[in-house]
Amino acid sequence: MRRRTRKLIGAVTMLVFVCVYSLVAMMIAQGRLQEADKIWQDLYYAVAGLAWILPLMPLIRWMERPDPDEA
Repeated sequence: MRRRTRKLIGAVTMLVFVCVYSLVAMMIAQGRLQEADKIWQDLYYAVAGLAWILPLMPLIRWMERPDPDEA
């Protein structure tokens, strides 16, 4: 598969993932953190705001792989 095709597939996958991830993170915050102390809310938002990148790192590495005919 060529790099351009991988980047297109990866970009669409990332957009879908981030949209779903943000909705799930908001649902968790609304359902569980409404009555929590402010420190726990801040901690949750900091972790949830940065945690989305971890599952996407393998996808980004896959997208950036060179084409097989490039050497």
